[in-house]
Amino acid sequence: MNRAAFKPLQNTALPHSLVRLERAREHDYPEGASAIGYIIVAPLDTASRIDVETWKAHREACRVVRQRPAEGDQLGHLVRGPSDSSRFHYDVAGAAADEAGYHFGNERFRIGEYVSIHEADGMHPYRVARPVSDSPGRAPGSCRAVATPAPCR
Repeated sequence: MNRAAFKPLQNTALPHSLVRLERAREHDYPEGASAIGYIIVAPLDTASRIDVETWKAHREACRVVRQRPAEGDQLGHLVRGPSDSSRFHYDVAGAAADEAGYHFGNERFRIGEYVSIHEADGMHPYRVARPVSDSPGRAPGSCRAVATPAPCR
């Protein structure tokens, strides 16, 4: 697990939501796979889209936890890429490839909505399974349990 570069989030009053994504139905997983997922910590606007201006102000607290059943959790940053794309950056040193959220700038992170993530083996669908936060735009007290990565360069 890559926790050495991460420190605990100190201010749980930051305007962030925690969203759980689970692998949706596809060829290899006809019933989906709830054990394969992500927890994304990011500011959402009233339409449940990533709020870019708030992300800019609090980018050090915007993060992702990649969860796989046979692996330890991978902690990373939610970073912005070219053309308002979003990426999951796990390797602080910069050697590992990022995973990309497909059109995350336009996606709504509401229960039942679908998003696509480009991983090492291709594009995969994920379903917004449930928000983890107790209110939109504000992280709950349990947010303290998720580590915050050191700022990206």
